[in-house]
Amino acid sequence: MTGAPKLCLPAYDRSRLTPGIVHIGLGNFHRAHMAVYLDDLFNLGEGHDWAIIGAGVRAGDARMREAMLAQDCLSTVIELDPSGRRARRVGAMVDFLPVEPDNRSLIAAMSRPEIRIVSLTVTEGGYFIDAATGRFDPDAPEIRQDAARPGHPATAFGAIIAALKARRAAGIQPFTVLSCDNLPGNGTVTRAAVTGLARLSDPAFADWIGAHVAFPNGMVDRITPATGPRERGMARDFGLDDPVPVTCEPFRQWVVEDTFPAGRPALEKVGVTFTPHVHAFEAMKIRILNGGHATIAYPAALMDIEFVHEAMADPLVSAFLDRVETDEVIPYVPPVPNTDIGTYYRTVRGRFSNPEVADTTRRLCLDGSNRQPKFILPSLRDALAAGGSIEGLALVSALWCRYCHGQTDSGAPIAPNDPSWARLTDLAKAARVRPEAWLGIAEIYGDLGHNTPFATAFARALDHIWKAGVRSTLERYLGRAR
Repeated sequence: MTGAPKLCLPAYDRSRLTPGIVHIGLGNFHRAHMAVYLDDLFNLGEGHDWAIIGAGVRAGDARMREAMLAQDCLSTVIELDPSGRRARRVGAMVDFLPVEPDNRSLIAAMSRPEIRIVSLTVTEGGYFIDAATGRFDPDAPEIRQDAARPGHPATAFGAIIAALKARRAAGIQPFTVLSCDNLPGNGTVTRAAVTGLARLSDPAFADWIGAHVAFPNGMVDRITPATGPRERGMARDFGLDDPVPVTCEPFRQWVVEDTFPAGRPALEKVGVTFTPHVHAFEAMKIRILNGGHATIAYPAALMDIEFVHEAMADPLVSAFLDRVETDEVIPYVPPVPNTDIGTYYRTVRGRFSNPEVADTTRRLCLDGSNRQPKFILPSLRDALAAGGSIEGLALVSALWCRYCHGQTDSGAPIAPNDPSWARLTDLAKAARVRPEAWLGIAEIYGDLGHNTPFATAFARALDHIWKAGVRSTLERYLGRAR
């Protein structure tokens, strides 16, 4: 790394900012993504009535609130460029609400007329989606609790409903609800959660929400590793004693439907793409980037490779990624406006190879039961429908199964890394003898588990992994592909 560390500060008067957004879920991704885009806009001297009020609905969010208020809601964001780290203090947030069991302060803030957008990063698993159906789950315990006590909601969605009711009663236009989470059709999913919860206690109001509240879909992208001692040390290098700094790659992207009836900041001036074709961008990102993450993470983790850039430096893992993407993923990615998909993939490869990010293969292996159906199986279905090769994608699925067995090829234990880890481990052990035990996970594979070409390829791959190990299996696949 060359060059002296330089810290960039807000170029605007933060005392003159006024809030226009309430954001629920102040994790690393939000502070390195949406908050940075707004900070860029504010630095242009524009949009100063769109500052963020932070909020959380989980008890753990109180720790983030304490840390942020202690530093005047400034976030340290460090871009991990191999040519030199760059740090900035992001000043887009002006307050952080108290974290309360009934969310009364959050509801009051969202009810204010100047709040025109309520945005969320509550994680991919925070939308109460039934794994078996892929739809909103009205029987989730937290949802049932909110439905029984709508005046004292514990969830973000219950608080949103309460605030929308207050605004309607006061004659105030509803805010736009903007999901910034990394899941397909995030606006559609959020609409289903809000209207689905409302319908349990007030069906007429659920219909009103469906008719009057906007839930734009969006695609978000920026790699933001977890914060630990390394990241806090980086902040100290810039002269900052920040307990919650954010590190991130230089790349960022945000693509959003332009559906904001109550108005929005002019984020197109700082690189946000507003388009009706969000789903095309989303499919490209989910299949190439997120699918690529899974493709390298499971074999690398099973070979005791800790970091993603180290996985990319392994010739076998790198070649495996190239072959799967080139033969079985990219051919089925729908066209994307003004985008060359080959160039996009080369950018993704470069991002994966960035040693400064120090992203871990374990993080990429997390929650495979939620991610595999979204990131891997859509490409596999399209390849099957087109009569194309599926050997590589079947191998990715087999590697995930082998990972869930709970030991690497060297015998090192793998700590639980999925909400359903115990069940997956039992099934992975059974699949060593009966591969159909794994493919029978209906909420993940559905009818694919009974597809003969896929089932055969999966069983063959898993058998070879167990008999010869991961490295030999990759060599075999690449040799056959050639």
